[in-house]
Amino acid sequence: MLKTYLFLIGAIFCEVAGTMLLPVSQNFTKIIPTSFLAIFYLTAFYLLTFVVNKLPIAIVYATWSGLGIFTIAILGYIFFKQTLAWQAILGLFLIVIGVVLVNSFTIKLN
Repeated sequence: MLKTYLFLIGAIFCEVAGTMLLPVSQNFTKIIPTSFLAIFYLTAFYLLTFVVNKLPIAIVYATWSGLGIFTIAILGYIFFKQTLAWQAILGLFLIVIGVVLVNSFTIKLN
């Protein structure tokens, strides 16, 4: 089970890295960021193929997208100086709480 969650964390990392490269690629006109973006996204989906064999796809997708959104919001603030209203920040923390709850009950069921 640990290996499955490590693959999921790797998929989240790759998806976040690919998403962070979207603005840098400047609408896919910059070849190097675009190439890395594609590699990161393909790697994310490749790693997800191993995870969906061990965990329910709803749990996998909720975790992948939820933690990805949270991480991208934080990195957007750090690297792109984007700000969020307090309501959005609260919502992001609720997403993380939801992901923790969903995964804690999933582990007990398997």
